[in-house]
Amino acid sequence: MNQSQQIWKAPPTLTVSEWADENRRLSPESSAEPGRWRTSRAEYQREIMDTVADPTIETIVIMSSAQVGKTEIINNIVGYFIDQDPAPMMVLQPTVDMAKTWSHDRLAPMVRDTPALRNLIADNKSRASSNTLFHKSFPGGHITMTGANSPTGLASRPIRVVCCDEVSRYPQSAGAEGDPVNLIRKRTTTFWNRKIILTSTPTLKGICRIEAEFEVSDQRYFNVPCPHCGDSHRLRWANVQWPDGEPAEAIMVCPKCGGVIEDKHKARMLRQGKWVAENPGGKIAGFHLNELYSPWRTFADVAEDFVEAKKNPETLKTWVNTSLGETWEESGETLNEHILAERKENYAIDAIPPEVLLLTAGADIQKDRIEVQIVGWGLDQECWVLDHQVIYGDPTQQQVWREFDEVLTATYDGYKIAGVAVDSGYLTEYVYQFTKPRSSRRVFAIKGQAGMGKPLTTKPKPVGRIRAPMYTIGVDTAKRTIYSRLKVDAGPGRIHFAVDLDDEYFLQLTAEKMVTRYRKGFPVIEFVKTRDRNEALDCLAYAYAALDNLNVKLAALAKKRNKEPEPEPTPEPASPISQPAAPQKKRTRNRRKSGFATRF
Repeated sequence: MNQSQQIWKAPPTLTVSEWADENRRLSPESSAEPGRWRTSRAEYQREIMDTVADPTIETIVIMSSAQVGKTEIINNIVGYFIDQDPAPMMVLQPTVDMAKTWSHDRLAPMVRDTPALRNLIADNKSRASSNTLFHKSFPGGHITMTGANSPTGLASRPIRVVCCDEVSRYPQSAGAEGDPVNLIRKRTTTFWNRKIILTSTPTLKGICRIEAEFEVSDQRYFNVPCPHCGDSHRLRWANVQWPDGEPAEAIMVCPKCGGVIEDKHKARMLRQGKWVAENPGGKIAGFHLNELYSPWRTFADVAEDFVEAKKNPETLKTWVNTSLGETWEESGETLNEHILAERKENYAIDAIPPEVLLLTAGADIQKDRIEVQIVGWGLDQECWVLDHQVIYGDPTQQQVWREFDEVLTATYDGYKIAGVAVDSGYLTEYVYQFTKPRSSRRVFAIKGQAGMGKPLTTKPKPVGRIRAPMYTIGVDTAKRTIYSRLKVDAGPGRIHFAVDLDDEYFLQLTAEKMVTRYRKGFPVIEFVKTRDRNEALDCLAYAYAALDNLNVKLAALAKKRNKEPEPEPTPEPASPISQPAAPQKKRTRNRRKSGFATRF
């Protein structure tokens, strides 16, 4: 078949699983069972693959554990489209290096050992080939391999079929371009018959990409019949049991009849199993699998891994993600947004409480906005959140920065903002260009540094092309103090909230959980996001850093404000006898110590 015939050939009549059973060969360097592919070896894979060829379904989500053949499902999908339904394709891995590894270790051996593919993709070492490690052409289409951390790779060309692997490990943004999954979806909009396959083991509950996609799917689970009573059920970890101290003797117990299910029953159960949608109204096809289904793992294997993993919270989290295919919910200190919202008080930015001595602000730069929080400070660092403003617009445009500057230079109920910390993590050079000429107003760029015990602020360093002063701040140090002070009911350190703050503010303020993790056996406190939006918390931390940077003595400021002016002293009459002048004491300059106070 020549190239023109290949391009115009009739639509495929095979499903993906039928194509794999007929054509696919597993390579010895990437499979423990090299040779002909057999879908019946892991029957749960059949419907997942065949759904890809269903013209009524556009998006397929696979949230699973490891060891269930997820990578080979992706390989079969890629091979099917190369041979049966040529199209522009992309395989998106978390990083460019992982894309390189998949191309070299997975795609190349599959093409070499599968006769149906061998002559369709030229060897990239051939002189006549324009193929590279990251891009392969074949009659009627091509496949690009790239990483979610590569903005140029995601913005290349229209794509009809995209396989996004390990999406929960993608960065939040591909450079400055935004969410990589959304970017790749945009590459498929011109195709009416596009296919988007999203796969991953899950990560943290609440911020896991694959969990979010699975929750809006039809949520299919693989139900298998009990070999004793025939009742169909899911294989759940809660039904795995073993004698005390003997995980090697683990078995499954039927939730209906209590019958003992052993590994010898698994093959037959899998052959007779069926996918059942628990959310049939879902917008997309979603599949969930855990390691208990794997024909390559026994119940004892999973139990022994659990016994070893539970010795350490970090390894237990990994086990939950990669063996159960479930998200991990961090145990730690959280704050309730409703309780904090009930503490709103009757003051506002234009009616500032008299206890406030000065104002600072913290700002966060986002792709489509600048968020800024204005905070008032009183004795013993008692603080009043006065306002949280969102300035919408593209921060690469000067108008947005002008509006931001107007907020910072305004007078609020007689107060001016004394210091401003602006996060430089995004659009770094723009931040430097804004803050350097305003450094005399104590408007400065900051860069967050994670980890407990870090100083709240450090000495500035000249950075960027214009050598702007930039301060490193200990964001976890600030947030830990904020979490502690949010529990204070009254007096020193209490955080107050203005009446105008909306519900979204409090959701963002409580968007992180303070958890204890273990690094090399030692406990380490970290902050983990439980939702994507946390700008309110970040901006409050930055405003706190701005106060520290000012290095002002609030008690002295209060004393100066409250001190009554002293009457002019009445001069004494001059003595008729001239007195010698008193000797003058040598005056010494009281030099202020350099550095910054870190009163945490």
